[in-house]
Amino acid sequence: MSASGFSQWPETPGFAAIGDEKLMERFANIIRQEYLAVGIRESLHPQIDLATEPRWPRISGNFSEDAQLTARMVTAYIKGLQGDNLKNGVACMTKHFPGGGPQKEGLDPHFPFQKGQVYPGKNFDYHLIPFEAAFKAGTAAIMPYYGIPVGQTDEDVAMSFNKSIITTLLREKYKYDGVVCTDWGLITDVKTPGWTWPARAWGVEGLSEKERVKKAIDAGVDQFGGENCPQHVLDLVKEGALSEARIDQSLRRLLRQKFELGLFDNPFVEESKTAQVVGNVEFQKEADAAQRRAMTLLKNAQNTLPLKKTPLKIFVKNVKPEVAARYGTVVNTPQEADIAILRLNTPWIPVKTDIPMAQGFHHGDLDFKEKELAEILAICKAVPTVVDIYLDRPAVIPEISGACKALLANYGASDAAVLDVIFGKAKPEGNLPFELPSSMEAVRNQKEDLPYDSKNPLYPFGFGLRYKK
Repeated sequence: MSASGFSQWPETPGFAAIGDEKLMERFANIIRQEYLAVGIRESLHPQIDLATEPRWPRISGNFSEDAQLTARMVTAYIKGLQGDNLKNGVACMTKHFPGGGPQKEGLDPHFPFQKGQVYPGKNFDYHLIPFEAAFKAGTAAIMPYYGIPVGQTDEDVAMSFNKSIITTLLREKYKYDGVVCTDWGLITDVKTPGWTWPARAWGVEGLSEKERVKKAIDAGVDQFGGENCPQHVLDLVKEGALSEARIDQSLRRLLRQKFELGLFDNPFVEESKTAQVVGNVEFQKEADAAQRRAMTLLKNAQNTLPLKKTPLKIFVKNVKPEVAARYGTVVNTPQEADIAILRLNTPWIPVKTDIPMAQGFHHGDLDFKEKELAEILAICKAVPTVVDIYLDRPAVIPEISGACKALLANYGASDAAVLDVIFGKAKPEGNLPFELPSSMEAVRNQKEDLPYDSKNPLYPFGFGLRYKK
């Protein structure tokens, strides 16, 4: 999402691509300052699910498919965002326990067409490794995900209703005594005249709202995300179905966090200083450098890149012409050009559903289909072509990789950042934080919970070329 006034950095896979823990901590420290300047005291991140199912729409919020790399990144992230003292920090609500990556066929459990996480590779524990690092780093809060951990606990109910997940695993095994907040909308439906978005009460759909509240509290959660129905808690206590002692247990955790943040001492923002902090020039310089460092060079036939600084006629697609004009003469057709520069996005296909929000999630196949692919390949055939692709999910691009002269990947980068790398004003330092599969058949045949599990990937995890000196 556009930062819209805040400093604009690569997304978290970009930091994993760079792999620099000091940079990760510095980024978190900068957004800590920006959040404090506008009064945000708790973040619904970091998101440390593992990108083991490449079709899942939320990969751009993760770091990587590798548990150890993700663990290193989250340690630095929490340190930078929470600081040494929460009075000057932002509380991290790390998510989505116990790891939301292994979604069946990549479909997201925000919606009723997918309710269960699957573990065909029997790899449940691997997804816990980043959370173990987050506990050690002292994360202030934890958010479980929506899905049912199919076949992993004594009942197939969603994480926040699942006592085996919240109490037995999180509270007892890991001794976690911070705040546990559910993901949004587990209790009540969202209703409009045209559609209903049902509560994500997967596995307990037959329970009433009040019964769902009780089951989640009994499971061990402290806070309900996106809900406004405290009457259910009051009624359960009055009826004797919940004890005040149990409610006090959660209240202590929540109040302790508020005291640690200093919200009872001075919750106010120095408004006169906000504009000096948010998105300031120095922060953006560091963000710009990170965008460039994260770029990952995947192909560089005949050392095409960096492009020489002699005058070039450039054909661009999905690049602002006024930005490209700083680097050469922009022409209208590939046939007129010395070089073409194409910026692409990883493909996706909307799920057919009545829920509008679901239609914006990047579900579905990862490959370019006939018409769009043919247009790209025609440009590659007409003129030497440099392709840059935004990887919010791993793309399947064997034909494009074969046809272009040079191939770059980004994880959130401006046109200027991409062109600076192409023309050698900056160097690409990234390594792939997840593999790029060779075909959709390979994607469909891999196991959702295993990393590096597609057959003969086009580019493996950790791949990244460097410019020759």
